[in-house]
Amino acid sequence: MTSKARIAVDAMGGDGGLAVMLAGVAHARRRAPGLEFVLVGDEAAIRAGLENHPNLTAASQVVHAPEVVASDEKPSQAIRRARTTSMGIAIDQVKQGHAAAAVSAGNTGALMAMAKVALRTMPGIDRPALAALMPSLGETDTVMLDLGANTECDARNLMQFAVMGAAYARTALDLERPRVALLNIGTEDQKGTDIIRDAANQLRSGAHLPLEFAGFIEGDRISRGEVDVVVCDGFTGNIALKTAEGTARFVADLLKRAFRSSIRSKIGFLISRPATELLRDHLDPNNHNGAVFLGLNGLVVKSHGGANEIGFENAIQLAAKMVRDDLGRRIAQDLGNFEARAA
Repeated sequence: MTSKARIAVDAMGGDGGLAVMLAGVAHARRRAPGLEFVLVGDEAAIRAGLENHPNLTAASQVVHAPEVVASDEKPSQAIRRARTTSMGIAIDQVKQGHAAAAVSAGNTGALMAMAKVALRTMPGIDRPALAALMPSLGETDTVMLDLGANTECDARNLMQFAVMGAAYARTALDLERPRVALLNIGTEDQKGTDIIRDAANQLRSGAHLPLEFAGFIEGDRISRGEVDVVVCDGFTGNIALKTAEGTARFVADLLKRAFRSSIRSKIGFLISRPATELLRDHLDPNNHNGAVFLGLNGLVVKSHGGANEIGFENAIQLAAKMVRDDLGRRIAQDLGNFEARAA
């Protein structure tokens, strides 16, 4: 893949609206001048917004979309309007080969449904998975999947998620041999359901894969940096993700309350401000923004709906990196090698 990655952007998605989307795209363009964009949405509004970002004009194509997917719209309803919505048209740009990846901060369920219908799953992949980077105490972030695309999974699905997650970690985190673990209620071999134990047995037999299977991991160890990829079904993963986000906000709110409780605490805050700023930056979801739908015949990145311009820029940069490193080819190659050895 060349450095001139072309990214289709759903310019109308997200809580911040068009202004935040364009600002994020402009930031990404300044950091990576080789990027080009297809901006999908209300053409008149986009062109008016581009007047504030002259660096984007020559690098962007505007494609009009008369409708927008609502944040609370059911996926089944959104799919029927895919051809007229900014989200659906952005995904179609990838399907038609006009863009190498699509980025949207819109409705997650609708984005997943549209992407799966339009792009279909890769050969050998039964179900796509939603993967994201989680902050950790290790030298790099931790990849976690599935985060909500599949509420129920069998052992084969979990094995495929592990292969896809490892390929993603090799690309996003520049790891040669990522450490992969299955999320479980204990680390002992006999713990967990038959499905999880079966998936573990399959992964133990895949010693030839470019990953290191680290067995089981419990929820309280996800952020310790002990493994690089955590694999689970979408139901469990979504609960774990929301719990982690809620805990981060809870800790931040407790710190604010504690520092405001007395004059001595306020003085202590001023002294410890560099450390608290570092903590805030580490826990800020904008610094880890961008979840990827793995296993599709095309790249689609989901930005957090409440992301600011820096967060949306990070989602775009992630999409561009996946394109440059040809993530789809890596996944297909790893899965093909695994199944060939198994056969």
